[in-house]
Amino acid sequence: MVNLVWGGWAVAAPAHFYGTFPGFGLRWTSAYPPYNQHLVVDLGATMLTLAVLFVGAAILDQPAVSWLAGIATAVFGTLHFGYHALHAGHMGTSDRVMSLLSLVGGALVPPLLAATHHLRTER
Repeated sequence: MVNLVWGGWAVAAPAHFYGTFPGFGLRWTSAYPPYNQHLVVDLGATMLTLAVLFVGAAILDQPAVSWLAGIATAVFGTLHFGYHALHAGHMGTSDRVMSLLSLVGGALVPPLLAATHHLRTER
């Protein structure tokens, strides 16, 4: 669901996404200037693609498809986390810590969900 919302936001309003993501007064994306509309729209397209992958896995409800969706999303999440772990942009310490914690979730949660689904379907 998060990928669908954030991806749609980045594709539909890239400048707004860049200037205000993740919201709530935080501005993590704009800590990495300069603004590049093409890059933000491509990120949104990637997030929407991941959302389609997750929805497809949920509809098909097959362990192999769930694993594929989880691993594919973990690859994106791990690479995304790796970049931000090495590059702070113009973030303060608290914003950097919060953003890294959220990115760790993006790397770890998808394969955990796939594993949970696999264990549930084995019974």
